[in-house]
Amino acid sequence: MELNADFDARVLVHSDAIDWITSPMPGVDRRMLDRIGNEVARATTIVRYAPDSHFSAHTHTGGEEFIVLDGVFQDEHGDFPEGTYVRNPPTTSHTPGSELGCTIFVKLWQFDMGDRTQFRKQMADELGAPVDGVAKAVLHKDDREEVSYYHLDPGAELTVKEPGGIEVLMIAGSMSEGGDELRKGSWLRLPEGTPLNAVSGAQGAKVWMKTGHLPFAKAPAA
Repeated sequence: MELNADFDARVLVHSDAIDWITSPMPGVDRRMLDRIGNEVARATTIVRYAPDSHFSAHTHTGGEEFIVLDGVFQDEHGDFPEGTYVRNPPTTSHTPGSELGCTIFVKLWQFDMGDRTQFRKQMADELGAPVDGVAKAVLHKDDREEVSYYHLDPGAELTVKEPGGIEVLMIAGSMSEGGDELRKGSWLRLPEGTPLNAVSGAQGAKVWMKTGHLPFAKAPAA
């Protein structure tokens, strides 16, 4: 399966406008944003856990990172409330689920296979002081990518020109970019060489971003 697999193209998906697709596990549904592969895939997905739903135990052969968008995600390692950013590198394992239900944004098979750095962070706790209405937290950085989180005041401008592509998920609020209006749940991917020039809306914006990673995009190893 290939979905939005041309990484030289600008892609914008308003996730609230696409259907939920059932997963192999009852009570766990998905909205697919990009994907190369079938059940084992390089994938970017919004996943919804119904109350008392669980996924089977599994090992992250290609690594997993996720943000908790609402509710509380749970596994044998603890509870992960809304606003948590988690990196589970290759070789880690867990049995995920949620007693009360939750929604997460998750990326699979997008790690350096030698990465063994595992952590969880409350994104808002990492924010620095705002500059011109923009506060930034660097959540993770290595030779392949930078993962960050932003709070934008109403009307604030956000310009990013990092090499290697740009990917954005709108956590809250809104912003305009390239003639489009991005709202909560909107996902934007800009190819190598295309800068991000955005202005936040009347309620400001909360934005997750990854840069530098698109040159490494490929199907999972066999």
